[in-house]
Order: sequence, then structure tokens, then C-alpha cells
Amino acid sequence: MSAQPARPTTPLPDFCRLPAVAALFAVGALTVTLMWLAPDNTRGWRGYSVGMLFVTWLSMLIALALCYARPWLQRLGGWMPYAGVWLLIELVVALASALARWMDLALQLSLVHGAPAAFVRDNLLIAALLGAAMLRYFYVLAQWQARLAAVAHAQVDALQARIRPHFLFNSMNTVAALVRVDPAAAERTIEDLCELFRAALGQSGSRDGTLGEELALVERYLAIEQLRLGERLRVRRELDGLPMDYPLPRLLLQPLVENAVRHGIQPRREGGEIVLRGAVDGRVLLIDISNPLSNAPTTPGHGHGLTNVRQRVAYRYGARAAVDAGPDADRFVVRLRLPLDPPPGEFA
Repeated sequence: MSAQPARPTTPLPDFCRLPAVAALFAVGALTVTLMWLAPDNTRGWRGYSVGMLFVTWLSMLIALALCYARPWLQRLGGWMPYAGVWLLIELVVALASALARWMDLALQLSLVHGAPAAFVRDNLLIAALLGAAMLRYFYVLAQWQARLAAVAHAQVDALQARIRPHFLFNSMNTVAALVRVDPAAAERTIEDLCELFRAALGQSGSRDGTLGEELALVERYLAIEQLRLGERLRVRRELDGLPMDYPLPRLLLQPLVENAVRHGIQPRREGGEIVLRGAVDGRVLLIDISNPLSNAPTTPGHGHGLTNVRQRVAYRYGARAAVDAGPDADRFVVRLRLPLDPPPGEFA
């Protein structure tokens, strides 16, 4: 008997975080405002204020209930988590509306007009329509993010499964030349190559690494290129004070450094200096990689590496992150702006 395939799960929004809570409040506040602006509305500012107060209280109750129920709802498959969220919203609205109507009658505030059953029924109908529309939006957003994640993973797999052939051949030629002249240097080069291959081929499904691990990988790459280019390659590092445990997708900086060597140092007979600079500016982590502009004609790249880095940064860190690249005086500079408090993520 064949095993049944596992049901795919659709991620729910994190109702414990501010964006989801703000979305709940915004939808409720917009509904109250539209009802207040309706032509046949007879309620004044007092009715509008009471409605906004009720919606704020209701949004907080719904967010609290969904926050605590999310782990259990997430275990359901397919669209069932969203059906559970919709039913839970209806339950909270029914209980909160009944409680609000009872308090209004008990305290004789006369804030709510109409029969208690009609008040609860109308709120349930409004919540059903708005909840369905909002959950449909969240569902489409989750599907879009899943497709984006699949594309991003495919791009990372392509990057990690590829070491430039010319780099590999040059490195192996360097090792062959050093075997008899400097066996210790040849051994170090082989170890560096093993680490590069381990990062490029052996961790395609892993989670984030750290900034310290990525910088160590960059150092191994530069050590190999240093043996090949000799004094033509000079590296200046200004990386003191950086949070080395900062979560960083693997192979994010190494392709940028490789581009700097390939386009900024290799074509120049006199070589040049690559500058690796990092700083913390408020709540932003800045990382600069710069190389001299070459006067000699170079083989133009396709920009796939930089485009890949931009897409991975946008997916991992969101709209608060940016990757800028372009000439600055006589140098080409790539600058990464990353939030110092990145969102939790599983993508590497």
C-alpha cells in the first residue's frame, strides 16, 4: 500500500505581529468611516467615536485570539487554516457584540440602538464579509510569497551549484605550481577550495549563515586569488565593530567580491585595491565592496550575480533593505543596506 502524500500547508499571517494587527484595525476603521459617511446616516461624531472605540476593542480581541490559536490552525492542510480563522473571527465578534450590547443595557448608556439580536446579527454579517475578503487577500499574498520563495531558492541553487570554470582552473593550476615549490601553500589552497565548494554545493537547502561565516568564506576566496594575482591584488578591510552573528544568506558577499576581482583587478596590469568596509548606522548595517574602475576593455558580464543578490536581499529582509551599485569617482561601489533587526526567516 503506497503512502499518502503529506498535505501541503499554507502559511497563515503572524497575527502576533504589528502588520496583521494593523490590517485588522484598518479594515474595521475604514468600515466604520464608510458607514458614517453614508447619505442616510443619522449618527454624529458621538456615534462615530463609539463605533471606532468598538472596532479598536474588537480588533484587539480578534488579534489576541488568532495569535494564540495560530499554532493549532497552522497544523491544518490546504485552505483549512483560513476557514478556521474565519470561524474564530465570527465567534469572537458574536461574543464581543453580545457582551457590548449587554453592558450598554446594564449601564443604560444608550450607545447601541436596536434589538440585541439584530445588533449581533448585523455585526456577524459585516464580519463575515470583511473577514472573507481580508482572508482572501492574505491567501493570495501567501501564494505569491511561496512562488517568490521557490524562484529565489532556484536562483540560489543555481548560484551555489556553479563555480566559475576559469576560477576553478586557475586555482587548480596554482595548486599544481605550488605542489613542488611550496607544499604548505598548496595544502592551504586546497583547504580553501574545499570550503568554497562546501558552501557552493553542499548547503543549498540550509538556513541563514552569519556575517562572520560569510566573511571567513570571502577570506578563503581572496587567499586563493592572492596566490594567483600576487601583488596585483591588494585588500583593505575596515570591518571592525560589525555584529558577526548577524543572520546573512550564504554566498551573498562572495559573488560580489568575485566580481570586484574579475572586473576591477584582473584586467589591470598594475592591479588595484579592493576595499571591504562595514559600519552600523543607527538601525542599519552598511557593507561596501569597492574596486577600481578598469581603463582596459573587459568582458562584460550579464549582471546575473548582482541581480541575484538584489532579489535575495529583498526577499530575506524586505523593503527596508537595499543594494546600490554604481561608479563613485574612480571606483565601482556596491553597497548593501540591511536592517539591524532583520525579520525571522528560513531562507538562505
